[in-house]
Amino acid sequence: MVEKILRKNFIINLLLVFLIFLLDRISKIYVIYLDKKYNGAEIFSSKFLNINLIWNEGIAFGLFSFDNNFFYNFLTIFIFIIILIILFMIFKSGGKKKYALIAILGGAIGNFYDRIYYRAVPDFIDFHLGGFHWFIFNFADVFISLGVIFMILMEFIGNNRNNVKYEKL
Repeated sequence: MVEKILRKNFIINLLLVFLIFLLDRISKIYVIYLDKKYNGAEIFSSKFLNINLIWNEGIAFGLFSFDNNFFYNFLTIFIFIIILIILFMIFKSGGKKKYALIAILGGAIGNFYDRIYYRAVPDFIDFHLGGFHWFIFNFADVFISLGVIFMILMEFIGNNRNNVKYEKL
């Protein structure tokens, strides 16, 4: 009975990771297609949102972009190790924390795939307000960010609950 429940949860968790990866892949493939179709011109532009393909060789928001194979490969291996750690954490965690980690894992696998396949991550969502542009990102980055924000919120809420229990004593 327990084994059946664990197997069912494993399949659901695996399906969630796959759906995040699939959404990310489809969006990137479509934007790359549109970029080729329009010869690198801006794909979409509005008052607050532009869709414009850039290739990010660094990590989140273009940090640690190096024009050096050693650093790129080191960073890629480091990201792979982080993915393994997140996978281990998913197996060890439960409840809401597990779903935050699943969102992070799905996004991380999406960007890791791009680093291996393209040697860069296609970013294309550009929010802006007037002349101020936020970092350009993709759907994998959205899931990673939401997962991290959710985990931070759970830590604050969890710590506040623990503090309230101790104050009552």
